[in-house]
Amino acid sequence: MTAYCIAQIEVTNMEEYGKYASQTVACAEKFGGLFLAKGGSAEWIEGEGADRIVVIKFDSIEAAKSFYNSTEYQEILPIALANSNRSMVIVEGV
Repeated sequence: MTAYCIAQIEVTNMEEYGKYASQTVACAEKFGGLFLAKGGSAEWIEGEGADRIVVIKFDSIEAAKSFYNSTEYQEILPIALANSNRSMVIVEGV
C-alpha cells in the first residue's frame, strides 16, 4: 500500500542545508520515492507549523523505511539535523 514520508522543516542555515537537499531527491528515487511537495509555498489554515513541508510518495511503508534507513540517506541526514529543526513521519495511504 502507498506510503508518504512527510516532513515539517524550519531551516536554520540554508546554505548548509542545501548540501543535504541537493542529494535527497536522487537518494529517495533509488527507493521509488516521488516528491509531491518539496518546500514550496505553504499556508497554514489551522494551527502552526513549519515554513517548509516535504511530501514523498513511496510504493509501501517498507520502501519508505528502506529509504530512511539506507546508508546513503543516513550519511547525509546529519547535515539536515545540524541545520534545521524538523519532524518527519511515515504514514500509510488509503
